[in-house]
Amino acid sequence: MPVTTPAVAPASSRATASHPPGDTPGGASSPARRAVRRRRRIAALFLFPALLLLGALVAYPIVFSVIRSMYDASGDSFVGADNYTAMFQDPATLRAIRNSAIWVVFAPALLTGLGLVLAVLTEKIRWKTAFKLLMFMPMAISFLAAGIIFRLAYEQDPQRGVLNAVTVGIHDSTQGKSTSFPTAKVRLGDKQLAKGHDGSYRTAHRTGPGNTVNLGLVGVAPKDMPSQARPAAPAAQSRAADGELRGVVYLDFTPGGGGTPGTVDRGERGLPALSVEAVDSHGKVVATATTAPDGSYRLAHLTPGSYAVQLPAKDFAPPYEGISWLGPALITPAIIGAYMWIWTGFALVLIGAGLSSMPRDVLEAARMDGANEWQVFRRITVPLLGPVLGVVFVTMVINVMKVFDLVYIIAPGPVQQDANVLALQMWLVSFGGGNNQGLGSALGVLLLLLVVPAMALNIRRFRRSQS
Repeated sequence: MPVTTPAVAPASSRATASHPPGDTPGGASSPARRAVRRRRRIAALFLFPALLLLGALVAYPIVFSVIRSMYDASGDSFVGADNYTAMFQDPATLRAIRNSAIWVVFAPALLTGLGLVLAVLTEKIRWKTAFKLLMFMPMAISFLAAGIIFRLAYEQDPQRGVLNAVTVGIHDSTQGKSTSFPTAKVRLGDKQLAKGHDGSYRTAHRTGPGNTVNLGLVGVAPKDMPSQARPAAPAAQSRAADGELRGVVYLDFTPGGGGTPGTVDRGERGLPALSVEAVDSHGKVVATATTAPDGSYRLAHLTPGSYAVQLPAKDFAPPYEGISWLGPALITPAIIGAYMWIWTGFALVLIGAGLSSMPRDVLEAARMDGANEWQVFRRITVPLLGPVLGVVFVTMVINVMKVFDLVYIIAPGPVQQDANVLALQMWLVSFGGGNNQGLGSALGVLLLLLVVPAMALNIRRFRRSQS
């Protein structure tokens, strides 16, 4: 009987029979692939609002600014790179770039160094948490409020500016409080005193030793008279001895009216603590005296000859009023100081967190090997904190490149250009009177190009720390 051999189905047929269509392992419609696609769709759904905001608030403004920077002020005519050329030919923009460079060089380094020092110093004290909280509190204040605070603190008037109040107090305590009468002047029509080019007053007629010379001034308000001032009339009646010049310097004004101009009347007070000088015929000061509370003075030991009596310019100079913090020379350092007051707490907290996670056995081993605290700090603490210090430094670089509020609020109008930075210049050109949004957009693009490398470096360091 013949033996029949069953037909063997092709391999493709067996595979088809074993697995239904669409379920082949690794196929396009396998359950694993469908699960991956489902997860991706869910992720995209959750990311869509963030991507939408990112595109509307970041990507679109960047693209629009790049395009707008290639048009003129009206936005109608295409000018290509003309705005970028004009930007680097504008003295105000060059000054803003210079000031921004000063900010980038000094502010991040000072903040990082100060935060490091404070973090190390407060590491072993019991109340370090309270101290960090106190230092971090300025971060809760807006730049607008901080700018107003420091604008008042930097005021030139010691009655309003706290820094100049302290400065004037230190100056007066170390060098003595100077007495002067900036508003004092001679009476109109008085021919006795002539005003010099340096602000001093000198008698028009010369005199010799043994004579009395009374010098009357006006223009001093009653509130500006020193409390120690005494009536000048009794002193005016004294006679000068041989070899001396005598007299009084007084306020030639009788309270309540009356009196004779040029005469020391009863009730008129002397001007105390003023310098009086005797000037010889060659213009040399040969004797100096200081007026008493009644305004009297005595220039003694004069040789025979003719002399002029002089009130030097310092008698009429305004009193010391402190440092001009808001002047052209100090406005940028003053604003950097305000910025440091705000951000020092941030640097302190960040560096303190890195310091608390540092392995203590390394520090103790170094101390046991004989290293002092400075060597431990310089050779161990700082290198181990290198990544944290780098993050703080780069973050501060990014922040100072965008600083605007403090400069706009603290710097007074006349010196605002001396404190100008790129962000402020961009606003001034676009909306602050320039009305040239083409040039302003070019400045915005320049600012973006300067910030991007720092941001890329920060992201790179962050990824490296995560790996």
